Amino acid sequence: MTVKKVDVLLVGSGVMSTTLATLLNELDHSMSMMMVERLPSIASESTDAWNNAGTGHAGYCELNYTPVDHAGNVNISRALAINASFEVSLQLWSSLVEKKSLPAPTKFINQTPHLSFVWGEDNVEFLRQRYHLLKAHPLFKDMEFSDDVTQLTQWMPLIMAQRDTNEKVAATRVSYGTDIDFGSLTRELIKHLTHSENFTLNVSTEVTSLKQLDNGHWRVNIKDLNTKKHTKVEAKFVFLGAGGGALKLLQKSGIPESQGYGGFPVSGQWLVCNNPEVVKQHNSKVYGKAAIGAPPMSVPHLDTRIINGKPALLFGPYAGFTTKFLKKGSYLDLFKSVKPSNLKSLLGAGRHNMDLTRYLIGEALQKHATRVTTLREFYPQATDADWHLESAGKRVQIIKQCDEKGGKLEFGTEIVAAKDGSIAALLGASPGASVSVQAMINVIERCFSNQIKTEQWHRRIKSLIPSYGESLVDDSQLLEQVRSRTLQVLNLR
Repeated sequence: MTVKKVDVLLVGSGVMSTTLATLLNELDHSMSMMMVERLPSIASESTDAWNNAGTGHAGYCELNYTPVDHAGNVNISRALAINASFEVSLQLWSSLVEKKSLPAPTKFINQTPHLSFVWGEDNVEFLRQRYHLLKAHPLFKDMEFSDDVTQLTQWMPLIMAQRDTNEKVAATRVSYGTDIDFGSLTRELIKHLTHSENFTLNVSTEVTSLKQLDNGHWRVNIKDLNTKKHTKVEAKFVFLGAGGGALKLLQKSGIPESQGYGGFPVSGQWLVCNNPEVVKQHNSKVYGKAAIGAPPMSVPHLDTRIINGKPALLFGPYAGFTTKFLKKGSYLDLFKSVKPSNLKSLLGAGRHNMDLTRYLIGEALQKHATRVTTLREFYPQATDADWHLESAGKRVQIIKQCDEKGGKLEFGTEIVAAKDGSIAALLGASPGASVSVQAMINVIERCFSNQIKTEQWHRRIKSLIPSYGESLVDDSQLLEQVRSRTLQVLNLR
């Protein structure tokens, strides 16, 4: 059997794999790359616009990024880190727009104010404390706060209409928040990549096995799901960016670094409104506080969405229990992921997260009227007939080894890479797509460590991402320069 040789094999056609391919193509045009996608269309799982919130996660509105400790103090460190990482994404997209590698920004990103909204005296005081801490940092200097009903009505008229005026309410707002169609963004990036003779895209193709050779390369067997033909690929580097499918492939690789990792799948659903009379009254993403016991991906929010150029409102997500790792996966995914190497982690995490499991099952069993009742906490005038339920994507949260509990459940993203840098996988969920550029830079620094240190690669990545190698958290002057450019290029002012 003929063996196809490539420098880079990317598994999955989502925003992570595509971002990595884009960066590598810009850094070295001669690098040969192959991308394989199990489905017949690209970016159809978690990256597709209907399968995620489309929020450019910048920490502006997501209250779970600023947790409160036992002493009642708000910790803003994660919000700062996420905001800085999102600015890195905006820099790359701006550069690609300027180079005509991406189309007009409105094809994939639109200005949509980001608000946090709370009610009740304790929650208002929490939001006020959060605001003062964030506002003091240059990353959040443009954030506004109000507990004035007149001002809040201007910011979010749909939410404030006929609300109980005796109830204490407050909100923060950043005007240049974003709504992003990550599906459109990814498809545009792949469209540009396919113009390169060194890039090959194979859809309806799955990886059946992978094994490292004595020379350090990877022998990967791929199968065309239409013709049933098998092909062998020898790749110097393999990236497993297959979303919920990455864990299974990481386990197949057999690298020591994969030991102990497991996955906890969570499903999601949206209430969707297409009634133009309702949609036109709301132009923002408004995030609230999650229910006790809810996972971070279940923070309730009422969102303006622009998908394929059409506006809609989404509320949710409503989480649910599932055993699938992918929307178009198998109900056996969870059970097949159990291995001797991660059994202790899974049992430990399961034992300490029974409340979460019960919460997810309860969410899945809710009736439509119950979901709309939850919506009315945000939008008091909501009527059942205006909203219908849509399935969102699947998210596989990370389970990893922990000495104290045997295993712990983590809500975030994590790169797992072999010591020799020949293979890497991305596991986890939120903030996910929004920080895809920083995540893939981390992959390059770990797996292409010698190349990224060369003058040529360093110069090229600095031209794409001017802040590369510097801290936007610590350098306010650099931040001002970077943000001024990206807001202008991407039409976000």
